[in-house]
Amino acid sequence: MLLGPQRLHPIVGEALELLKVDPADGRKIAAITAGWQEREAEDQELCAALGNRSVNLMLHARGEAVFRDDPDFFAAHRAKQDRLRSLQDLYRLRLASTLKAARRVQQATAPRDLIESELEESLQALRLLDAHHVAKVRQIEEDFDRRTKPLQRLSVRRQLAEIDAILAECSAVAIAGGHVAVLYNRMRMFDLKSRLAERPEVPIMAWSAGAMVVSDRIVLFHDSPPQGRGNAELLANGLGLFPGVVVLPHARRRLLLHDHARISVFARRHATAACFALDDRCWLRFDGARWFSGPNTFQLCSDGQLITTTPAAP
Repeated sequence: MLLGPQRLHPIVGEALELLKVDPADGRKIAAITAGWQEREAEDQELCAALGNRSVNLMLHARGEAVFRDDPDFFAAHRAKQDRLRSLQDLYRLRLASTLKAARRVQQATAPRDLIESELEESLQALRLLDAHHVAKVRQIEEDFDRRTKPLQRLSVRRQLAEIDAILAECSAVAIAGGHVAVLYNRMRMFDLKSRLAERPEVPIMAWSAGAMVVSDRIVLFHDSPPQGRGNAELLANGLGLFPGVVVLPHARRRLLLHDHARISVFARRHATAACFALDDRCWLRFDGARWFSGPNTFQLCSDGQLITTTPAAP
């Protein structure tokens, strides 16, 4: 399940019931709070919401331990992150002009059929730029993996052995939010995609940045950041554990949902996926074949409207 923000109105208990996680079996729930960075161990409220049966994988702290034990790996990782930041800056420069062109075409005065044709071409340019960016990100990550072989390094393998032992005793996994890039990097460092995919019987629930990381693509978005109008941008492909969706936590606060033209461009840009606004008490459930949405969980449509989609799963 993918959930809306949990800080003010937690529904993780209800999610566990929907996922049929039996509280009587005595097994723990693995918690991933690496997005909280140095505060990842301050999980008392989360632990209480999970019925006081969670065990924190402490991925952020484990990553810091790896860096301390393996200075060469730390230096290579830092160089990789510096390169990724430079790439993101260059992508933003290209994105600004490409997205501005699409919006200007959308607002032009001309016959509707001509505008629609040229707008689709502009959106295709956006899709190609996004695809180019995530391909470059993947190339940098794969080059790093090939050179450093993280999963073969003793410092990483020690942590993986402990992580695997914890996961083997858990009946579910809960992935919290926080800093999305840090969470993504730590989950990738410790190969959580493969480890969770190997346990399809173990339900996963994720929210906020956690929901973004486990989907197909990580889209950073904020229509009204402090510095002015923002442009939604791709950070990277996500872990792909929840396919076919773009999740938008805190959508009512971060997106101008009343601006149908702007929402239309966003939805059409990501047309190969369904875009969902995940606010408080919202949820999506994936059963391996179909998506089900909770009440007041809205999908962004190509015409800029918000609609409720499928009924809640029984």
